[in-house]
Amino acid sequence: MERIYLDHAATTPIHPDVLEAMIKVMEAEFGNPSSIHHFGREARKILDETRHELALSIGATANNIIFTSGGTEADNLAIIGYAENNRSKGQHIITTQIEHHAVLHSCEELEKRGFEVTYLPVDENGLVSMEAFEQALRDDTILVTIMYGNNEVGTVQPIQQIGERLADHQAVFHTDAVQAYGIEKLDVDEMKVDMLSVSAHKINGPKGIGFLYIRNGIKLARQLFGGEQERKRRAGTENVAAIAGFRKAVELSVKDMDSKRNSYNEFRTAFISILENSGISFQLNGLLDNSLPHILNLSFPGTNVEAMLVNLDLAGIAASSGSACTAGSIDPSHVLVAMFGKESNRIVNSIRFSFGLNITKDQVEKAAEGTAKIVQRLAKNH
Repeated sequence: MERIYLDHAATTPIHPDVLEAMIKVMEAEFGNPSSIHHFGREARKILDETRHELALSIGATANNIIFTSGGTEADNLAIIGYAENNRSKGQHIITTQIEHHAVLHSCEELEKRGFEVTYLPVDENGLVSMEAFEQALRDDTILVTIMYGNNEVGTVQPIQQIGERLADHQAVFHTDAVQAYGIEKLDVDEMKVDMLSVSAHKINGPKGIGFLYIRNGIKLARQLFGGEQERKRRAGTENVAAIAGFRKAVELSVKDMDSKRNSYNEFRTAFISILENSGISFQLNGLLDNSLPHILNLSFPGTNVEAMLVNLDLAGIAASSGSACTAGSIDPSHVLVAMFGKESNRIVNSIRFSFGLNITKDQVEKAAEGTAKIVQRLAKNH
């Protein structure tokens, strides 16, 4: 049976060129980047070159990039690190109800430490309104953290508008761009963001490596204590092989960005068209125009998430119910609850399909046909 992987928003397969770059480093460049001898300098060179490449990809400079263990650590360092270091300026933070748990749980931790957090609501498309943001913004707001594009439904937020609004305000602006990086063209100066989080495993790089962009002048309280790596901002010996893989993944994603976007838009259109022609009942969660093109979240009335996922898997189709970080959790998606309310059936019958490397239009069409058959069967037995 052919297995079709449509869960690229959860994680992506490693690109063969990325793997090759990593193996080369693991075999030959084993030095500690903090050592001053030849072996250390060779490892340091990999770090420096990668930092430069990552910075270029978002319109920044190399000294603004801190390597982390992934998106979660980058979010934690940005949010908790900034809040704790700037408590004297105020204790109010603004975020949204649909953030990744790495952001939400960081904000909840800060609430336990005495900070006040406003969780902005979203509309039925998963969009934050500028009006709600304006009303929440206060003189003592020190940090705003709003994701670029949602990992469950794909909705892209008005990041540039928010950045422009904060230009003459003391609040620092962080965006979790983990799901958008490599798909959307991101420029930190255009967006007017002060901090930005990224993870390599969403762009066919290795797991366990990411970065946090920090604008010049921003100081963060340390979250890890040890050596003086990353300009004393993130202790721990750097993962040189993963960093080399990250660089290769970024090179590849920047080069293919436009063609990927076009393919993913085509895939979404084809998937929806097949479902429409099959006559099944379904609804789109989110938008098709103002969203990340690789994410398609659909509600199937008369079905439930668990039965759908099991049947899809038996048919060789890998999809998910939303964030992989809550896999195994029986709680409904907090994103769909924020969009449709706790009483909506959509929170128990929605599936996320997400596209990526090596997926063909033929596979997408097969997956859509398989999905339609499963929905017909489950809805009939409902």
